[in-house]
Amino acid sequence: MVIFDYPDKMTMVKFKFDRGQNSCFIKGMSPTRAPQKRRIATRDRLLQAADEIVADEGMEALRVEEVVLRAGVAKGTFFSHFGDKDGLLAVLIGARLEAATDRLRAAPRPTTPEEIAAALGPLMKEMARERIVFDVVLRYSGAAAVTEVGPIAQNFIDQIELLIGWIEPLRGRAIRDDIDTGLLAEGVQAFLIQAIALSFCAIEGCIDREERLRTYLDAWLSRH
Repeated sequence: MVIFDYPDKMTMVKFKFDRGQNSCFIKGMSPTRAPQKRRIATRDRLLQAADEIVADEGMEALRVEEVVLRAGVAKGTFFSHFGDKDGLLAVLIGARLEAATDRLRAAPRPTTPEEIAAALGPLMKEMARERIVFDVVLRYSGAAAVTEVGPIAQNFIDQIELLIGWIEPLRGRAIRDDIDTGLLAEGVQAFLIQAIALSFCAIEGCIDREERLRTYLDAWLSRH
């Protein structure tokens, strides 16, 4: 093996030649950094391709074959990043839910149960954008209790933290104070899911989800 050193102001590069096979590395840098960068770049291409398909045709139209074709990668590469189509959907949906939650954090805090229901309207709309979105949300929302915390499960945790921040200052005034704040927040989240589920009943649209949520939260949160 022969090593050539080329020092400069930034670093030292070593080129190693060993029996006809060559490789190179940069001192002070992990040899895995370049593959990691390529992997991140590939994942970004897959997500961009998926976003374009969703923007044009919706979540229901998302197909692995078209995603890999647009991204210019093999199917095996897709599966190594997301596992399957649902894994990709979970990432896409989780990002949209987190963006909606971030907007709620930035908005003025609601001061009554009715205002809380109204404030949650955009988040409900995001969850109920398509039936497949709601199906994936339900399947992945409890993943934290099973394996690792995925993007949807993490968003559900973030939702609870947001709701606690809304509810705690109102306890004893607009909101009941005989139940733990965390439990009140979990109830709000459960009623939100129930209101969406009822809107996907056999007679499509037979329930106004926002009106139903207002009814639930008035009964659950208000001081009576």
